[in-house]
Amino acid sequence: MDIKTQLNESVKDAMKSGDEVRKRTLRMVLAAVKQAEVDKQTQLDDLAVVALVQKEIKNRREAIEEAKKASRPDLVDENEVEIKVLEVFLPKAMPAEELRALVQAAIAETGASVPSDMGKVMKIVMPKVAGRAPNDMISATVKELLTK
Repeated sequence: MDIKTQLNESVKDAMKSGDEVRKRTLRMVLAAVKQAEVDKQTQLDDLAVVALVQKEIKNRREAIEEAKKASRPDLVDENEVEIKVLEVFLPKAMPAEELRALVQAAIAETGASVPSDMGKVMKIVMPKVAGRAPNDMISATVKELLTK
């Protein structure tokens, strides 16, 4: 079952169980998926849907930081619950060691040696990671290994 179908089924389950937070959160993600499909005039594959889910999680993490600055623990709690709802739909996270090994292999493959070669390395690593690690974590690992 693809991720979009899982999202739809989870919305139905949330409606039946009366879980308003889960229902609202999943509907927001589905709306983002539908908007992206309309914008691109094509059906999104699982990788694109995972990327959208990751983007929604990132937005909520940023909202948590802002809520902490504004001393709004209610918003912090709400966003943390929404993140937990969304994380269910992400593939199993890649361990940092495995990511590091992939990046090192890509660096060796491309012959990259300076930070300006980061794009070459990212082009090889991104398809292999396929949503199993956040993009900022990937770029930080590439940058770290290229600056050694």
